[in-house]
Amino acid sequence: MATQMTTQTTKRKDYLNWDEYFMAVALLSAERSKDPSTQVGACVANSDNKIVGVGYNGFPWGCSDEELPWAREGDPLNTKYPYVCHAELNAVLNCITSDLKGCRIYVGLFPCNECTKVIIQSGIKEIIYLSDKYAETDSIIASKRMLALANIKFRQFEGRAKEIHLKLFLDNVV
Repeated sequence: MATQMTTQTTKRKDYLNWDEYFMAVALLSAERSKDPSTQVGACVANSDNKIVGVGYNGFPWGCSDEELPWAREGDPLNTKYPYVCHAELNAVLNCITSDLKGCRIYVGLFPCNECTKVIIQSGIKEIIYLSDKYAETDSIIASKRMLALANIKFRQFEGRAKEIHLKLFLDNVV
């Protein structure tokens, strides 16, 4: 004789929406950055809500992060700026597909003008960013000008959750 089991039949209400999920992936990717002052991550998602690329800011492959400088000020060649690849560039270069038309990119900081060129050329249709703290700089003003001309949408991330807690041990998985 079979016994009937009674279980909860309604779904959780506190799950992440797509924007929260992809921004969380971007922020988690930023944790891979070795930059001592600025850690930025990016996540590219397609129209089917599949992740097709992630990246974080760091030096190019084969360039030792022990030999190149991390300084923010001083002689330009002794700062990180001529050497670091931004998260957006790495996310596009790390994509598992060559066709990014219609994709969205989630990023911690509003993209600089150089990354904006890469985003436009790749076919990404929307940028979702967390912070625009450099909004008054020439680089960001140029970015927004190019995005307007290319009809690419951008919006600041608006999530419901302020924090996401991750447990990295299997005994914590329910």
